[in-house]
Amino acid sequence: MAHASEKRILVVNDEPDVRNFLIACIEDAGFKVEPAIDGVDAHEKIEANVPDLIILDMVMPRKSGINLMRKLRKNEKWAGIPVIVITAHANDEFGSDDMKELNTFANSHRPKITMEKPVTPERLVKAICEIFKFEANPD
Repeated sequence: MAHASEKRILVVNDEPDVRNFLIACIEDAGFKVEPAIDGVDAHEKIEANVPDLIILDMVMPRKSGINLMRKLRKNEKWAGIPVIVITAHANDEFGSDDMKELNTFANSHRPKITMEKPVTPERLVKAICEIFKFEANPD
């Protein structure tokens, strides 16, 4: 049986406070974490070392989350990486176009889970554990 410490998660978010919060939550649950500041940074890191899961913000400079997902899904090597989208803009003018485009993806290419901010540590870890089919540790 796999352990949390064997799974590497790429956290992609342009807001340092949010990125650091997500990283702390995930590391506290025992997972390895690598940060990325935007979609361009994430793409470079994915090319260098494919993660087991990506936690992805949608609205970012240089390359949005939707553009990164489109690029991932076109590459056979990366198409199967599970993605959790975390966004504050699912229902406002900043993210509505991205969310509409995300919903046009084929079911197999959509994110595994979409969460709206604010996200609690418990909810995030539970979602990660569901994807990896781990049992979340109740603390």
